[in-house]
Amino acid sequence: MEKNQKKSLPELLSPAGSPRALSAAIDAGADAVYFGASAFNARIGAENFTETELREAFETCHAYGVKAYVTLNTLALDREIGEVLRTAEKVWSLGADALIVADLGIASAIHRYYPDIELHASTQMSGHGADAGKLLSKLGFTRMVLARETSLENIKAFVENSPIEAEIFVHGALCVSHSGQCLFSSIVGGRSGNRGECAQPCRLPYEGKNKYPLSLRDFCLAPHVPAIIDSGVASLKIEGRMKSAEYVHEVTSVYRTLLDERRGANADELRHLSSVFSRGGFTDGYFVKSIGHSMLGIRSDADKENSRNIDSFDKIRLKRPISLSASFKSGEPSLLTLTSGERSVTVTGDAPFEAINAPLTKESALISLSKLGDTPFYLEDAEIDIEGNVMLPVSRLNALRRAAVTALIGSPVRELESKEYSAPQKGGKSDTLKSARFAFPDRITSRAREYFDRIYLPLDKYDGSTNGIIVPSVVFDSEKEEVKNLLFSAKSRGAEYALVGNLGHLALVNDIGLTPVGDFRLNVFNRESANALTDLGFEGFILSPELTLPQMRDIGGKRAAITYGRLPLMLLEKCAIKEFSSCEECAKGKATLTDRKGIVFPVLREYRHRNVIYNSLPTYMGDKKQLLDKFGISDRHFIFSTEVQNEVDMIIDAFEAGLPLPYPVRRIKE
Repeated sequence: MEKNQKKSLPELLSPAGSPRALSAAIDAGADAVYFGASAFNARIGAENFTETELREAFETCHAYGVKAYVTLNTLALDREIGEVLRTAEKVWSLGADALIVADLGIASAIHRYYPDIELHASTQMSGHGADAGKLLSKLGFTRMVLARETSLENIKAFVENSPIEAEIFVHGALCVSHSGQCLFSSIVGGRSGNRGECAQPCRLPYEGKNKYPLSLRDFCLAPHVPAIIDSGVASLKIEGRMKSAEYVHEVTSVYRTLLDERRGANADELRHLSSVFSRGGFTDGYFVKSIGHSMLGIRSDADKENSRNIDSFDKIRLKRPISLSASFKSGEPSLLTLTSGERSVTVTGDAPFEAINAPLTKESALISLSKLGDTPFYLEDAEIDIEGNVMLPVSRLNALRRAAVTALIGSPVRELESKEYSAPQKGGKSDTLKSARFAFPDRITSRAREYFDRIYLPLDKYDGSTNGIIVPSVVFDSEKEEVKNLLFSAKSRGAEYALVGNLGHLALVNDIGLTPVGDFRLNVFNRESANALTDLGFEGFILSPELTLPQMRDIGGKRAAITYGRLPLMLLEKCAIKEFSSCEECAKGKATLTDRKGIVFPVLREYRHRNVIYNSLPTYMGDKKQLLDKFGISDRHFIFSTEVQNEVDMIIDAFEAGLPLPYPVRRIKE
């Protein structure tokens, strides 16, 4: 027997952006589905589910033995946490099997009030290593959705070393930015991807030799199903809550077959998947560590025409086997037990009475009890016990059957004590701290060293001249030892503080003995998140740049705000610079991306040739310091990316003097 055949099959998890799509997923053989309620999910543009539809969805899922996961995977403001908690309480009591959460604050509140609710860490939490799994386990999570950029090698490392389950995406659209690390739509277009409103700027044309340098083909791991089974992941996730029921049905059907037959897709199956939906074909680049130009693709007219030819989905035709056991004894209530999978229900009915001329037989009883019609079931086997010369009318037998089927279909109701949400007290107190991060050590001026209390440099560029380092935004398990050695070196050369932008990197920093400071990449959006980071040992944190000044004030604690600098908009695993510039320009920090309106976005290289796209305009609040004071923002953080030395000094002097800059800037909204 091959190695992968010794492994149990992972769960097949399908998207359900609408009730029809949910039915399609079930009919095609999904083991589980995921969908959003009316709010707080990252596909707010999907049809989603009303409360009535939620109740029906849970009943349908559980009737077919399918698990139902509800997405609460957006960031929430302080004033919204109570409503999120009520939503979690409602969907859990109705029958949800788990909640998929992206906001550390939401997870913290849910786990504190309802510790029995099962939590899955959304890919929006940017988890990509086993250390993230270990920390999330302590925070109440039982599963982590790994970043789509994770290779097979690193998936295996996670499974082997993490105490919680691994879920991976196997099919569907790819964001070019690491999930949870994209601010492009929010900062430039006013539609936050972290709040479920992404406008997809990655799919737009840009100037240069490749008009679509950010548009990736859809992900497809269908050829790799045996390796995925062998890796030991718990769940295979299909992306597509914005897709049609027909898409869900066709894609789920293919992966169901591949899993059941423990094999990879053949050429015909890949062509079929491509005809259902593709952007010029598929990519498996991240999974096999072949990251390059071939990953790019756009949706052509031919692709769209192919998709129009998908067969229409009608209704669930799938039937689930059940067994029945019935007992009819004179003077005793009739009993009927139906069993489906691991679930079993027993109902009672009228007592049979003495027969006059047509006693009840096993055959006649079975005729009535096996009429399952449009129910989700078909009868696989039956055991009927009749004692004595008894009789029960057909109408009573039918009523007994209907009562049992209704009980079997119904979701188990969880009794949760409704609790009134009380926001935690603001932890810690903000300092009057001035900090800055520089992309290049040779841009740090004497004026900057005098002005800032802390200066952070990228770990791979650290030269011992500052007291802080920036931990790489992404550290896969295969890169962990290298990063650990760099951290040791930085500590020995004088580094004291580490900007940490991923929960999975906290252990690395603690092991070295550096003081962790939460970077803006942790998406601190509310007081719950702030308190959770403080409890984890973070000395302070930089707030999400998506927040307004009043929202920042409400969070409190040892918080800082980005008061100067071009905001990092996208964190790319795939080098985009090669698509519109040269490696020479990349090394000099002069690569730029120009959109169709002529707006220029700087692009810099990060550790391991990852790219960061920066905003065209810097945020600047130097001439608005009275507003910063008004809203309690005394910790002020600067980002220096493309600025040369004379610009650095000019910006510091202008900020200190409260003067405006001589060019357009972006403001933190009041």
